[in-house]
Amino acid sequence: MDKELRNRDIRYCVERSVFHETELGGSTPQPTNSGRAIFNAAKNKLRCSRSAAKSLLFKFIPILQWLPHYPVKEWLLGDIVSGVSVGILQLPQGLAYALLAAVPPVFGLYSSFFPVFVYSFFGTSRHVSVGSFAVVSIMVGNVAESLVTNDNFTLPGNDSIIDMDARDKARVEVVAALTLLVGIFQIILGLVQFGFVVTYLSEPLVRGYTTAATIHVTVSQLKHIFGLPLSEKSQPLSLIYSLISLFRRIHNTNIGTLVVSTIALLCLIAVKEVNQKWQSKLPMPIPIELVVLVISTGVSYGINLHEQYGIGIVGNIPTGLLAPTVPKTDLFFQVVGNAFAIAVVGYTITISLAKIFSMKHGYKVDSNQELIALGLSNLTGSFFHCFAVTSSMSRSLVQESTGGNTQIAGTISSLIILVIILKAGELFTALPKAILSVIVIANLKGMYKQFMDIPALWRTNKCDLLIWIVTFLSTICLNLDIGLGVSVIFGLLTITFRTQLPQYSVLGQVFDTDIYRDLSGNAMTKEVAGIKIFHTSSSIYFANAELYAKTLKAKVGVNIDILIEKKKKAVMKRKRCLQKVMTLAKKILSNTQRGSGLEFLVNKEAIVGGLRTLSETIPNLPTLQSLGLERLSFHSLILDFAAVGFIDTVGIKMLKNIFEEFKEIEVDVYLVNCPGDILRQLQSSRFFNETFTPALIFPTIHDAVSYLSQTHESSSLQEVTAI
Repeated sequence: MDKELRNRDIRYCVERSVFHETELGGSTPQPTNSGRAIFNAAKNKLRCSRSAAKSLLFKFIPILQWLPHYPVKEWLLGDIVSGVSVGILQLPQGLAYALLAAVPPVFGLYSSFFPVFVYSFFGTSRHVSVGSFAVVSIMVGNVAESLVTNDNFTLPGNDSIIDMDARDKARVEVVAALTLLVGIFQIILGLVQFGFVVTYLSEPLVRGYTTAATIHVTVSQLKHIFGLPLSEKSQPLSLIYSLISLFRRIHNTNIGTLVVSTIALLCLIAVKEVNQKWQSKLPMPIPIELVVLVISTGVSYGINLHEQYGIGIVGNIPTGLLAPTVPKTDLFFQVVGNAFAIAVVGYTITISLAKIFSMKHGYKVDSNQELIALGLSNLTGSFFHCFAVTSSMSRSLVQESTGGNTQIAGTISSLIILVIILKAGELFTALPKAILSVIVIANLKGMYKQFMDIPALWRTNKCDLLIWIVTFLSTICLNLDIGLGVSVIFGLLTITFRTQLPQYSVLGQVFDTDIYRDLSGNAMTKEVAGIKIFHTSSSIYFANAELYAKTLKAKVGVNIDILIEKKKKAVMKRKRCLQKVMTLAKKILSNTQRGSGLEFLVNKEAIVGGLRTLSETIPNLPTLQSLGLERLSFHSLILDFAAVGFIDTVGIKMLKNIFEEFKEIEVDVYLVNCPGDILRQLQSSRFFNETFTPALIFPTIHDAVSYLSQTHESSSLQEVTAI
């Protein structure tokens, strides 16, 4: 019978899962209650699995979530205008930043198409414009120039002529391998939820680093502006060496190149000022970079600037897309350190801009998904010979200010670049390289404004100013990769120093409130009678535990160590006096034994009575008052742990010593605002015992003060009554 019911339940579950209920009619056998429950549980589990898979898919590919609900009428026009504006801006910047990355200009166009298109599908920010950026490009270029130097590509028999084609091909291979590794690092960090790595790069550090990188970018472009053939340097102090080399050859400046650069730079700066001043009145910024690009190319082609005046030009720009190839993985070992640095810096720039726009427009960005999106963009781009990309501040501002609402604007801008790659690339063959360098420098104006951080940080936080300056100087002197490492280490050291040297204070009560503030410099606070409240602004661990105890003893206004030493000496002195009395009593008794019996009994009773009276006047535990020492002005010490995030074993031992030492001088110690983790750590470390119990812990300062004040008042009344 059980077998028949089980078979009927199985048939019911199978048929209900294959056919719709209306298709089965009455042919479906009626199941038992257990069979129906099994089927419903399986159906709910399947529904949950589908929901989880759908949620995971939407999280990994955000475009699937927002595209079906895209408000075409409200947003499409703005995205089109924004995409066209960004695409127009991305063309000259892509060509220009390719020079920073030490690759031919056409690879800047590739880097403005493939990564941007990929990010549109996987990014969570609606307004950042991904693509080439000066800081990341110069970091890529430093790696390429250090591994592929000009000296290795001189023609046989003539060391002054360099095989440019072979050198550029080798650099492209290095850059592609570097970009692939950057993408892998970013994807891995995103998958393991390591988006918080950016927290180790504080804002002063990032701004100091990018300011120093701006100096590197500017100096690297001076050779194109002055028309001087200078060798690239990537070792520490390379910036200094480059400037020395430039000034030594300044007399060989190509006047034609300098004139073209000066005119273009003045035009760019002037129109950019107009764009900024009339931003609210212009429907879109004047695309001055594109205008300068087109005019300079036309003039160069018409006058033949290259042949007539020796002005360097971009040269051949092939049309069409290159076939995808796998980067050389054998180069990974040589670029792994730089790849990680570029991955972190690129992500930091992107997530900083993404958070700014998300807060302004009221939506959320997923920091880990941004890592994955940026990693996929770089990973995909590496197979098409792109260099590492990140978000650009100037393009992102244009995308947001011209009405961009989603990454459809980014897709449109990338399609504009695709059209140029396929059809119009060869039109810029006669473009002077100096124009690209000028475009780079003109777009660094906002970065140079970061020097204004120095007076601002001087007024607000001198420790952050120190981080800014050390980061700037180390990046200037030690180059971008080593400078970043030194900056991060220094930033972490400042955290250690801050916790080693925290702010300590004695708190007082604000009149007629339950609020407690620092007594020093606050006229509204008063010290609670008989109670000291000690506060620290940091966690307690091996590096500052001794300082905590030392400062506490100094802040309470009494030299605890000397007082304990005096007490020990007074106790020892009393013991010696008692021993002398006992010895004297024994002598008297021995002498009186020789006399009459009646005299002996009388003396014995007198001596025993005197010793009994003396023992009654001496307490079992000698107090400061009984020892003739001055009694302290406070009876309780409250340790405020509100700002203590953690405490290690050294800190716990120090805390127990504080409890014991103050107990010696008749002061009870209490803990307040103690976090749950620290309480559990104290319990697991066997901090509490019969003397120091959990009853010494209070949730707030005011609770402890109220309890201690009432307890002390009642004990004082009992003493008065007893007297």
